[in-house]
Amino acid sequence: MKQKAISIRPFIGTKDFDESRKFYNEIGFREIVLSPVLSLFKWQGLGFYLQKAYVKDWVDNTMIFFEVEDVSLIWKELVSLDLREKYNGVKLVPIREESWGRECFLHDPSGVLLHFGEFS
Repeated sequence: MKQKAISIRPFIGTKDFDESRKFYNEIGFREIVLSPVLSLFKWQGLGFYLQKAYVKDWVDNTMIFFEVEDVSLIWKELVSLDLREKYNGVKLVPIREESWGRECFLHDPSGVLLHFGEFS
């Protein structure tokens, strides 16, 4: 391909669109409402589309990796939000060391797996 890429924005589904919107706003994404069933969530130069659509097999297999400068800071921010107490199904998995770097995991209210990692 000869054209310059500007961004990549995956589409993710939700069990409960309004709950997921609230969740992503709370963890620090900025929501741009595009329609009653679709929002763009941005974090600095990154983004994804959240849609009011749920296909269990699709959502259960959706993962998004966010490369960050300091996974320890992300971990502290996520823990401080008490997300598991506020949202059904949310899981937070502590930082683990891998051969390539470090990462922690956050499962959103629908089961989408978010990876936050830093490369060594």
